[in-house]
Amino acid sequence: MARTIEENRTSTRMSDGERAVRVQLAAAYRLVDYFGWTELIYGHLTARVPGEDRHFLINAFGLNYDEITASNLVKIDVDGNRIEGSSEDVVNYAGFVLHSAIHMQHDDNRVVMHTHSRAGMAIAAIKEGLAQISMTSTAFYESLAYHEYEGVSLYLDERERFIKSLGDKKAVILKNHGLLVVGSTIAETFIRLYRIERACQVQVDAAAAGTLNILSDTVAARSYHDLEVFPEKYGHSHYGEMEFAALMRKLDKIDPGYRD
Repeated sequence: MARTIEENRTSTRMSDGERAVRVQLAAAYRLVDYFGWTELIYGHLTARVPGEDRHFLINAFGLNYDEITASNLVKIDVDGNRIEGSSEDVVNYAGFVLHSAIHMQHDDNRVVMHTHSRAGMAIAAIKEGLAQISMTSTAFYESLAYHEYEGVSLYLDERERFIKSLGDKKAVILKNHGLLVVGSTIAETFIRLYRIERACQVQVDAAAAGTLNILSDTVAARSYHDLEVFPEKYGHSHYGEMEFAALMRKLDKIDPGYRD
């Protein structure tokens, strides 16, 4: 899993757009740590670099999520070449494989977030998958895919099968593995990650407490459209931005070092 990504560094000047994405992505890493969704140093959050469709940012393998900063994120391309970053940086090859599959599509999914949280892995391990039992689970009523576990993602041929599994959905449960979400912005993608993580947590807790009360398709579908399709009904002109801005303010009070 720690195969070294090939190095191909070039000297480039960072754009304002890239700087903003780096800061937000570093914030997302810190928030994953804050909410307790980490599994040691594993999992990945990546974002395509504005104006550079073949390049995306990923964490240096070996760092804790609370050590991620805007400047120590590594820029690689969809072929696995390191474009910018310290010569000592190693990128987890397993993270590169699935994330590059999405970034190669050149579509609106510019951000990918993948976690190995306890609740997420629990739901990924049951045959029933995510059940429609809570408001947060309905956010995925029409936008959730499943991908069969093929082992640690070290083989490029899995990318095609993974993209087929994802289709036009915005979230995928990697069976017997974990969770993965995509989006057009870091704010959108993180709030989607928050919701699916919370949906998994609620299901695990509810199943331990009693019999699950499954929502009807009619109610679940209406809730999905209200949450995902028409977020402006609730004052959200851009999906996730209000929530993510509030979370960044929280981080700035705790430790603004992620901005460095």
